[in-house]
Amino acid sequence: MDLDELRRQIDELDAQLIKLLNRRAEVVVQIGQLKASDGTPIYAPDREKQVVDRIGELNEGPLPGKTLVAIWRELMSGSFALEKPLRIAYLGPEGTNSHLVATEKFGASVEYEPVSTIAGVFDEVAREHADFGMVPIENSTGGGVIDTLDAFVETDVKIYAEINRVIHHHLLANCPLERIERLYSKPEVFAQCQRWLVSVGLADKTIPVASTAKAAELARTESWTAAIGSTLAAELNNLKVICSNIEDNPNNITRFFVVARQWAKRVGDDKTALMFTTAHRAGALAHVLDVFKTEGINLTFITSRPSKKRNWEYYFFVDAEGHIDNENLTRAVDRCKEHCLELHVLGSFPRAPEST
Repeated sequence: MDLDELRRQIDELDAQLIKLLNRRAEVVVQIGQLKASDGTPIYAPDREKQVVDRIGELNEGPLPGKTLVAIWRELMSGSFALEKPLRIAYLGPEGTNSHLVATEKFGASVEYEPVSTIAGVFDEVAREHADFGMVPIENSTGGGVIDTLDAFVETDVKIYAEINRVIHHHLLANCPLERIERLYSKPEVFAQCQRWLVSVGLADKTIPVASTAKAAELARTESWTAAIGSTLAAELNNLKVICSNIEDNPNNITRFFVVARQWAKRVGDDKTALMFTTAHRAGALAHVLDVFKTEGINLTFITSRPSKKRNWEYYFFVDAEGHIDNENLTRAVDRCKEHCLELHVLGSFPRAPEST
């Protein structure tokens, strides 16, 4: 067959796909009506996991699985818009990694709200101004994100889903590397690119700012200025990517939480986040950790933050494997309360793939 014939086949297949997609959308509208009548959340991580897993099972190629998943994410985004328009708050301004991850998670058919602080993202969700929020929780090289941990102390929102994403940093500018006089980004980003900055002579030209998106804005408006940020920030600010993937650790992964006002259902491969303060007696923390050991529960994350209520009192944050509805985890939480002044379940959520 010649090229024209093959293109005619593509056109016919496209027409069939459009009809099928719109038939699917008609069913989505009916689902949205049922959800509205009984208060079922529009976005459900358990259903998302079922859909993504099924795509992998059904795919026989030649398209890669990640291509089909990306297509279906946009389909789900369109479905959200048909069922009920969703509003997603994220740490802004536009072009931050939180913005990038939010758009990859929820697609182009929902509404996004940039918020100036992580605490503000939590507030928007708690006040029902946003349906969900996207916040970073930890970095594989930099550790826990302090502002997110502190926000859990101040607000009553739930962890609804998690995302692990490989974060690449890029040098953005509209001038040659050798002409750069000022370099803007977040302090954490500079730390993750330190060796590269030294090797190219930019280490002494760094100026910290609140976000990588703000850095890109400054690089756009100031002469002989660059930023370290995302490709999305470059696109939004008409900047060129001068050097790509400049992070010292190419496996640099940031974990993000989707926060919500409701709980996620169990899928069978879950994690549960807990926050607690221990009783003021010797070995109290060791007793709490021993409870998880005796119940056979693995902890995948542990860190602490000052309570800000009393000197030398700390909140501990842990992620435990399993859903809070699991018998052994329910039993463990009850037993841990004997050694804690406070204990809060921050949410149970499906375990995310190791990285995307």
